[in-house]
Amino acid sequence: MTVAVKKELILEGLSCAHCSEKIEKEVNEIDGISAHMNFVTKVLTIEGGAEELEGIYDKVSNIVKKYEPHVKVIDNMVEDHDHHGHSHGHVHSHGDESYVKPVIRIGLSLLLFFTGIIMDLSGPFELVIYLTSYTIVGGDVLLRAIKNISRGQVFDENFLMTIATIGAFFVGEYPEGVAVMLFYQVGELFQDIAINRSRKSITSLMDIKPEYANLKVGESIIKVSPEDVRVGDIIVVKPGEKIPLDGKVIEGYSTADTSALTGESIPRELEPGSIALSGFINNSGLLTIEVTKSYGESTVARILDLVQNASTRKAPTEKFITRFARYYTPIVVFLALGIALIPPVVLREQFSEWIYRALIFLVISCPCALVISIPLGFFGGIGGASRKGILVKGSNFLEALNHVETIVFDKTGTLTKGVFNVTGVFAQNGFSKEQLIELAAFAESFSNHPIAVSILKEYGKEVNKATVEGYEEIPGHGTKLKVNGKVIIAGNRKLMNRENIRCADTDSIGTIVHVAVDNMYAGYIVISDEIKEDSKKAIKELKELGIRKNVMLTGDIKAVGDKIGKELGLDEIYSELLPHDKVEKLELLDSQKSPRGKLIYVGDGINDAPVLARADIGIAMGGLGSDAAIEAADVVIMTDEPSKIAAAIRIARKTQRIVWQNIVFALGIKILFLAMGAFGVATMWEAVFADVGVAVIAILNAMRAMNVK
Repeated sequence: MTVAVKKELILEGLSCAHCSEKIEKEVNEIDGISAHMNFVTKVLTIEGGAEELEGIYDKVSNIVKKYEPHVKVIDNMVEDHDHHGHSHGHVHSHGDESYVKPVIRIGLSLLLFFTGIIMDLSGPFELVIYLTSYTIVGGDVLLRAIKNISRGQVFDENFLMTIATIGAFFVGEYPEGVAVMLFYQVGELFQDIAINRSRKSITSLMDIKPEYANLKVGESIIKVSPEDVRVGDIIVVKPGEKIPLDGKVIEGYSTADTSALTGESIPRELEPGSIALSGFINNSGLLTIEVTKSYGESTVARILDLVQNASTRKAPTEKFITRFARYYTPIVVFLALGIALIPPVVLREQFSEWIYRALIFLVISCPCALVISIPLGFFGGIGGASRKGILVKGSNFLEALNHVETIVFDKTGTLTKGVFNVTGVFAQNGFSKEQLIELAAFAESFSNHPIAVSILKEYGKEVNKATVEGYEEIPGHGTKLKVNGKVIIAGNRKLMNRENIRCADTDSIGTIVHVAVDNMYAGYIVISDEIKEDSKKAIKELKELGIRKNVMLTGDIKAVGDKIGKELGLDEIYSELLPHDKVEKLELLDSQKSPRGKLIYVGDGINDAPVLARADIGIAMGGLGSDAAIEAADVVIMTDEPSKIAAAIRIARKTQRIVWQNIVFALGIKILFLAMGAFGVATMWEAVFADVGVAVIAILNAMRAMNVK
């Protein structure tokens, strides 16, 4: 069995979205290779077997040089190693772009251009001054077009601008040929600035990677890369520093700012025994922490990986635009050819007029506005959501959140706090309350379930597990075991019925644990959970957003389920469900939604993996530091707040609005100017605006997706 290996290459200097699509497509054509190009972060992620990845750097470099000769290919793993982990990682690879050279070229060209206009030259002198101005500002475009044509790459913006502007010279429109190239290059400069601002703004949302760790070696403290720290090592975190790795506090008291991970400003108290997660900022005291996870498995690394790689799962809208761009440019080019040749032949008119109109078509035909702004919009939405403590694993899930009709909630730990307390002990048949609690403590001694924890907490003593024999956990029922020769069973009413033990009827609200010894009923314990303060607000907000049905599935008794459901205002409540019953109920609810509608299941991500996987969108609640939650769900809410689900839907809707604004705006303007160009109304100036101007506006609009409330 071949083990898949992942490699990341940074394409430093990549600024052409259309070219990035072409590079991704050609790399994917290499045998045994799967590749994804993230234009926002400039990272090309490649997966394949170890043999297939042999020499992949050289192969990719050759492909990149074919499309973008100036782009530098950097091996991200080698780069990180060379910097001993102190780099910001690949999301910060873009660096500071220099705009000095293009500004100087544009300035010199403008000087010559205005000299020609003011002096009102004619004849050879006019041609020389405008040709010089054109060469200064458009020489690089011309050279790239020639190189690309020699490689068989015809339909790109360099070719289109070259043909359009040279065509203007051929029909005697020298000033317009220069002006169009000037306008194009100014627009490209603004576009590059806008793209880099977008990249920096988006990646700054995820600037949570710690740059170093203070490793304790004997009595000394050494500053090292987080990647060099191993599980079991001791690190020291000073006030104001980021906690670099996940671990357990063994010394010191402090508070931690968790806002970078959760979006919440309320500090978290840390003391010996507390779990400290990477990405937290230590506010006050000096902390000594024992590392429990390597950097690659730490919370901060997993979050960065999730957010940065979210764009590998493209939304249907993104896929449509990618396919659309492949056909759009060639179609417009052939239409331009038709405009240049057919009317003059059929109508016997001047070729120069129709060639000019065809050139306008060529300028408008580049799909950059869509190819750049749509991924930027989705990436901005995902980045903005992460700043709020909502991790969305892909653009496809972000888009799917727009079509949610039904939300199904687990109860414990999702709508309720999951912190159980014993609220009643009712012994019967001669047993004392103390005996009943002790029997229940033995029965729950091997369980980590919140109910078991509450019973052990109430017992308050150490359970001698050495006396326990034949411990058996019965899923959905309870436990059965033998202690000092006596058979103890503890669980729900179904377990008592199964064992033919008559138990007490009770109308107590809470989880009821019945206990029996040697088939004699000993009594029952009532354990209650509290509803989260945020839950009622969450259901109210979801209804205001137009969610048709809010449902709760729980394994708890009907009385408890109904009480909580009624208090929260849920539409449907299903109680006393085993894990497989939840899947069946989910299937039933799924069959009731519309064909386009989506169903969300919200659970803790640990006990609900089958239901999370079956839902259209699985959301894990309280996933902070929980590996199981992060793995199982499509969306992870980093806090315990159900209201973040409504926030996620609002972010998705805002992102969708921005994406469709850009699609309608870009296509609308292009179609309008294509029509105007065909009828001889538009000039080259308007054509360049329809190309570059629209792209700049669409990019700036896409940046709004990051600003979520």
